[in-house]
Amino acid sequence: MKITEIRVKSRLEIAEEAESTRRELLNLKFQWQSGETGNTAQRKFIKKKIARLKTVLREIDLGINKNLVSGG
Repeated sequence: MKITEIRVKSRLEIAEEAESTRRELLNLKFQWQSGETGNTAQRKFIKKKIARLKTVLREIDLGINKNLVSGG
């Protein structure tokens, strides 16, 4: 998901997606520990997605980007 796609969503949608992505990362960590998956690139991708989501949430909180939707 690109940053421009995230910025058009409401704050609530972004927060929900961040939470679901965190759960996805946790599940991936469990799969990694049990040996079910060996795909490290997927972990990297999910971590970057979480960082993007948190960045946009912080921009909304600080009012940095006035074009962002703060409702929801």
